[in-house]
Amino acid sequence: MSVEAVVFDIGNVLIEWQPERWYDARIGEARRREMFAAVDLHGMNDTVDRGGAFRDTVHTTAARYPDWSAEILMWHDNWLELAAPAIDATVDILRKLRSNGTPVFALSNFGVETFAIAEAEYPFLQEFDRRYISGHMRLAKPDAAIYAEVEADCGVSPSALLFADDRPDNIEAAALRGWQTHLFDGPEGWVARLRAEGLL
Repeated sequence: MSVEAVVFDIGNVLIEWQPERWYDARIGEARRREMFAAVDLHGMNDTVDRGGAFRDTVHTTAARYPDWSAEILMWHDNWLELAAPAIDATVDILRKLRSNGTPVFALSNFGVETFAIAEAEYPFLQEFDRRYISGHMRLAKPDAAIYAEVEADCGVSPSALLFADDRPDNIEAAALRGWQTHLFDGPEGWVARLRAEGLL
């Protein structure tokens, strides 16, 4: 079926999201590995992505792990540095699709406060036709329910949605609902896929 709308993940598709890399540069790889083994920082972030209060979630985690408290608080205090830089080539793809008249949606695991921070820094996040942000929805990928809510809201048949995400589990969940999918591993492959679909 032809594509009627293109759906973008944000982290590692439009904005780099590599917390380990950021911490490696600040505290060294060995100490970072020790911390990530001791503290489920990605689990903490998942709580935020599902609607948990950003500051409270990070500060509660820091209090629970006093040996790592200062480093954990960096996640909150330096968050914008963790979510950087923009992937300019993919931003260009987003804009080309819109200029061609293709509806473009965002479907991303993102906290309410962290998305507001990112939106202020990256104005292109305001350029989507529709945005589905997990913190606002209190649902997160790869839960089937978040895909169902997108379908119900946008009115596009699942088989007419083309979804790009960097995580295989998110892609697989969308495919199970009948969405067309692309496992994002860089702008070049995404351009090739969109050209094959006649969208660029």
